[in-house]
Amino acid sequence: MPHNPTEGVYPATDDYVHALEVRDAGRLLFVSGTMGLDPAGKPGTGLQEQLELIWSNIRVILASAGMTVDNIVRLTSYLRDPVYAEANATARAAALGARRIPTTAIVATTLDSDWLVEIEAIAAG
Repeated sequence: MPHNPTEGVYPATDDYVHALEVRDAGRLLFVSGTMGLDPAGKPGTGLQEQLELIWSNIRVILASAGMTVDNIVRLTSYLRDPVYAEANATARAAALGARRIPTTAIVATTLDSDWLVEIEAIAAG
C-alpha cells in the first residue's frame, strides 16, 4: 500500500512513492547489488546495455525465488555519475510499469570502474 503524504513533506515525483507498506508478507528477498554484467561476467558496453543487463539479472534472481518485478518493494541505485540518473529512472519505470515504489539513487564509486550502475532490491511475497 503506497503512502504519499501531501502535507508536511515535499511531494514525491511521478516515478516513486515516499513509502510502501507491506502487510502480511510471508517472505522477504534481499537482492545484492546487481551489476550490468552478462552471464560470463563481462560488463555491457555503455550505460543503456548495462541497465538492460541489470534488469535482466534482477528478473532471473527474482525468478529463482518464484518472484517477479511485481514483488519488488524497495530499490537503491548506485550511479558512478549523476548524469546517469535520468536513464536509470527511465529503465526503472520501464521495468516496473505503472508500479511506484520507494527508491534511492546514490552517486558512488563502484568497485570496478567498468560498472556504471549497481542496483539492489528488496522483494516481498
